[in-house]
Amino acid sequence: MTEMAERETQALDAYSRLVVDVAERVSASVASLRVMRRTRGGFVPVGLGSAVVLTPDGFMLTSAHVVAGRTSGGRAGFTDGRELQFEVVGRDDLSELAVLRAEGDGLVPAHLGDAEALRVGQLVVAIGNPHGFSGSVTAGVVSALGRSLPAGGSGRVIDNVIQTDAALNPGNSGGALADGHGHVVGVNTAVAGIGLGLAVPINESTRRVIGTLMTEGRVRRAYLGIAGGTRPLPPRFARELGRSACIEVVDVAEGSPAERAGLRTEDLIVAVGADTVETATDLQRLMVAELIGAPLPLTVIRSGRLTEVELVPDELE
Repeated sequence: MTEMAERETQALDAYSRLVVDVAERVSASVASLRVMRRTRGGFVPVGLGSAVVLTPDGFMLTSAHVVAGRTSGGRAGFTDGRELQFEVVGRDDLSELAVLRAEGDGLVPAHLGDAEALRVGQLVVAIGNPHGFSGSVTAGVVSALGRSLPAGGSGRVIDNVIQTDAALNPGNSGGALADGHGHVVGVNTAVAGIGLGLAVPINESTRRVIGTLMTEGRVRRAYLGIAGGTRPLPPRFARELGRSACIEVVDVAEGSPAERAGLRTEDLIVAVGADTVETATDLQRLMVAELIGAPLPLTVIRSGRLTEVELVPDELE
């Protein structure tokens, strides 16, 4: 064997060992799901998916679309041969996440990582239940970061989605995307094409969503009642504010907090409270439950002048 061939063999062996190690660490924490729906004739299967174990006493994380509709629960299978009944604790279509609770204990929780530390080109391993084949493992790399994914047909998007070339197929949704340390950094959610899979990241924002779903079963968000888009700031304000973009209000919903506060189309929003905003995504990210019912100042450019508009957000229905 030539020296180059030997180095290639060693590199391949190291790659294999890493994938095997991750699979052995994570597989016990990934469940295969058979989603059921109650009918007059009893329970009928309506789909397959995967889930990641969060706690030993049965809390699990999956993709919202896996348990969408009138789903009451189903059966979760584990690598130790157990099959447990589960119910849906809460679902949040705007983050594409759902929390389940299996009727059992002694489960093996996954170690949640931080997707903010990922780098393009980094090794990732996807573990799930594609086409009903439980415990399936595929490996690839992080192809891109910062992708956006439409959320629940709402016109909103999920930010910072992870793109990977690890093979994903129907049934992988809700499964684990793990880094080389065996830490779950994403929840596999979509197959966008051959060699193009997407995963919702595990980060500070999604951890809050997960915690809220576990304790309250739903995620509350503030609602302003505007539609808007990014546009360049007028040159004078770009110089004064030291940035280049803002949100232009293109529509104000009738009866909304924005209408009650006197916000107008063509207003340019540059700040919400103490936070600067340049895109609709920036605005979405700020609409947390704590803002509901509380006075909220918006700094806007109107008729060539900076002005402040105070509104009181409603709860998003």
